[in-house]
Amino acid sequence: MLLAFAIAVYAQQEKEVTRFLGIPVDGSKTEMIKKLQAKGFQKSEIGDLEGEFNGQNVYISVVTNNNKVYRIMVQDQIPKNESNIKIRFNNLCNQFANNPKYTSLDFTIPENEDIGYEMTVNKKRYEAVYYQLPLTSDFDNLILDFDKRCVWFMIGEVSYGYSIFLFYDNKYNQANGEDL
Repeated sequence: MLLAFAIAVYAQQEKEVTRFLGIPVDGSKTEMIKKLQAKGFQKSEIGDLEGEFNGQNVYISVVTNNNKVYRIMVQDQIPKNESNIKIRFNNLCNQFANNPKYTSLDFTIPENEDIGYEMTVNKKRYEAVYYQLPLTSDFDNLILDFDKRCVWFMIGEVSYGYSIFLFYDNKYNQANGEDL
């Protein structure tokens, strides 16, 4: 009976963390890299891995705290100009908004906005935040850990243009001052 309870608790905890390509953002960096390599990603000189994600060639970095994965960062390999990065950002917003696994507000950028000016002169950041819904209909825990399954992305300036940076965060594993 204790074994069944332990398995049930473990299964519930696994469901509560953010997933990247169906893989829980958890465990050691070595384990995560092996799981991502099994999905077709290759070792990279920039970041930990590289490959294709959501139709884009990307770099992937696995970020840890106390050897526990708390973030998967995905960065476009090919920089884009202002017009194309705005389209890419808005397309991602629409993809997340239309995906039943996520919930959030509307973060699209107006077509006439000059993001280069806004980022350089007004120091504006373009980012969007989405939350992964539970895999089951366990609504009792939805509010308690809603912000723990966070996926967010932003436009970043890189050499020769702009890039999208996506972050799949497991906030249970992030530093919370325990090392201070």
